[in-house]
Amino acid sequence: MIFMKIPFSPPDISEAEIQEVAQALRSGWITTGPKTKELERQVAQFCRTSKAVCLNSATAGLELTLHQLGIGPGDEVITSAYTYTASASVVCHVGATLKLVDCQPDSFEMDYDALENAITEKTKAIIPVDIGGVVCDYDRIFQIVEKKKSLFTPSDNPIQQSLGRVAVVADSAHAFGAKWHGKMCGEIADFTVFSFHAVKNFTTAEGGAVVWKDIQGVDNEEIYRKYMLLSLHGQSKDALAKTQLGAWEYDIVIPGYKCNMTDIMAGIGLAQMKRYPALLNRRREIISRYDEVMKTLPVKVLQHYGEDFASSGHLYLVRLNGKDEQFRNQLIVNMAQMEVATNVHYKPLPMHTAYKVLGFDIKNYPNAYHMYQNEVTLPLHTLLTDEQVEYVLECFVKALKG
Repeated sequence: MIFMKIPFSPPDISEAEIQEVAQALRSGWITTGPKTKELERQVAQFCRTSKAVCLNSATAGLELTLHQLGIGPGDEVITSAYTYTASASVVCHVGATLKLVDCQPDSFEMDYDALENAITEKTKAIIPVDIGGVVCDYDRIFQIVEKKKSLFTPSDNPIQQSLGRVAVVADSAHAFGAKWHGKMCGEIADFTVFSFHAVKNFTTAEGGAVVWKDIQGVDNEEIYRKYMLLSLHGQSKDALAKTQLGAWEYDIVIPGYKCNMTDIMAGIGLAQMKRYPALLNRRREIISRYDEVMKTLPVKVLQHYGEDFASSGHLYLVRLNGKDEQFRNQLIVNMAQMEVATNVHYKPLPMHTAYKVLGFDIKNYPNAYHMYQNEVTLPLHTLLTDEQVEYVLECFVKALKG
C-alpha cells in the first residue's frame, strides 16, 4: 500500500468517536438499538424533518425508498449519466427500467430540458444527484414533475397516490448539511438519501440515512415502520423491541432485506453530530483558499457557496480548461509523484461495462463526457492543515504547467 503525504479523503475520527464506540461495546448492545434511534432523532432534527431512518448505506436507502414507493417492473426511473453507480444500480435492483439523461453544457447537474423530455407515462421517480455537496435546482425539477402530472398514473401505492406525480428522490450522498433557498438538504425533495461512508464529511464508517417531507394523507410512522420492515427481513419487531418482557414473538410480514445500522456505527455518528458544525466550517475555509488561487489559473471550479445556497463542501472538483483526458491523467500521476492523492468524479455511467451492456452509449451523452475528460478532484478534508493546503496548491500549479 502506498501512503501519500496528502491522502485524498481520510476519516476525521477523534477521541469522542472512540469513546462512543467503546461505550457501545461495553454496554453489550452492539446491533441496532438506543444509539441508532438517538442518531435518527438527531438527523431528523438537523434536517428539519419529522423522521429519519438510519441504514447501513446510502445505496440501501435509495433502494428501500424505491420499494417504499412501490416501484418495480414496468416502471421507469430517471437519473443523471454523470454520477456514481449507486444512483442507477438501485433502479435495476427493483426491476424498473433505468433512463439516463445528459448533463447541462459545462455543468455537473443534469440537463433539465432533457429530463422533462424523458418523462413518460411510465416514469415513477427522478433521482437528482447533488454532486460535491451542491444542491440541484429543485425549483426546476418540481416545476417539471408538476407540469407532467397529466402523464402520471399511480399504482395502488399510497405514497404514489398521495403525491399524484413523479416522486423526487434526492441522491444527496454528498450533501448532508447543505442549504438551499433557506432550506436544509433533506426538507427539499420528497425523499432525501445521505451517505455516511468513511470518505464522507460525516461518517459512521459505513452507513447512511433517509429523510422525507411530510406527505399529505400518509402517516410518517407508517413510512418509518415500512423502512424498518424492509431493512430487517420484514420482521415485525426489531431486536430492541424483542427485549421487552415476554415479547419474544414476531412475524415476518414481507420477505425483506438486511441493511440496518448498528449501535457501533451510530456511536461514531453521535460524536460526529456534535463536531459537525465545526467540520463544515473548516471545509469552507479550505474551499475559500482553493478558490482564491484557482481564480488565477486556467481552470473552472464547482461553486460551493452563493447568496441563497451553501454546499456541504464535500468535493473540490476542478475542470482543466482546454485539456483532454490524457493531460488530466498525467496531471494525476504528477501530483501522486509529489505525494498528493487526487481523484476523478465521475467516469460517466455509459462508459462502464455494466451500463454498456444495458444499451447505454457515451456518444449519446456528450456533455457528460466533456465534463469528465478534464475533471480532477483535489483533496478536501478536515485533517488538512493550512500548510498542507498550500502544498496541494503548489503541487497543482506545478502539475498544471506540465
